[in-house]
Amino acid sequence: MPQAKETKWPFRWELLLRYRFIETIALWEGRLTTRHLCDTFGIGRQQASKDINNYIREVGPGNLVYDKYLKGYKPTEAFSPRVTMGLADEYLHLMARNNELMNVFESLALNVANVQVLSVPVRDVRPEVLRPIMQAARQQRRLEVDYVSLNNPDREGRIIVPHTLVYTGLRWHVRAWCEKHQEYRDFVLSRFRDTPEIMDESEHGSEGDADWHRKVTIRLVPDQRLSPAQREVVEVDYGMEDGALVVHTRARLVPYVLQLLRVDTGAAVDPRAQQIVVENRDELAPWLFG
Repeated sequence: MPQAKETKWPFRWELLLRYRFIETIALWEGRLTTRHLCDTFGIGRQQASKDINNYIREVGPGNLVYDKYLKGYKPTEAFSPRVTMGLADEYLHLMARNNELMNVFESLALNVANVQVLSVPVRDVRPEVLRPIMQAARQQRRLEVDYVSLNNPDREGRIIVPHTLVYTGLRWHVRAWCEKHQEYRDFVLSRFRDTPEIMDESEHGSEGDADWHRKVTIRLVPDQRLSPAQREVVEVDYGMEDGALVVHTRARLVPYVLQLLRVDTGAAVDPRAQQIVVENRDELAPWLFG
């Protein structure tokens, strides 16, 4: 996994944050405006314009150019990341937390003594793949893609209508209408090949995805095969109330929540290894993998 360079930047901390934001948005959305900076950092339009111009002049000469048709700045063909690593995860995590400023801090390399955080390997995505997916999702457009899967390892052309990016804690996927199967499905971002082609608008937006909008409750309890004393330990570990941990989520995200919590819905797992089980498994069965 690429590591952030330990560079002593010649910029003030707050300026470095804004330069990294400029670089991330321009690279992955293909369009940067002063509004992006104003809304995220609470600065005025004049300051935002000054930041962009300073970035172009001092940080990334030749990286951005103004496009009068887009009414914003776009990355040039010679774009080269200067203050970021140029990874899709930087942009995706930025979006995942609703553009909160705190999220920008989380994406930076901080040297904090006595703390070690484990990171999963980055499943990187090319800008040429992510940009059209994001544009199609925002405009509810059909997207012609080449996609591979374990069942179909050879490239297969499909037409999808994406509506939401989802981070499962392990990887990113996009929720989309699949014209081949005539249903909404999940597509892993790292499995797209070549550059998706944006097509016309579609009637299949997120509002038609019933499993996406249906809210369900997962009830997790200590495995009853544990002793009473062991179950009490588990209850405290997970902050359970009245012997249960209640998790509210979208129906379609149920299997990902259980994967993140490492909950196997089978009964053969050693209770001391898993510790918790799904109390309302039958209720959630329609959305479980397998």
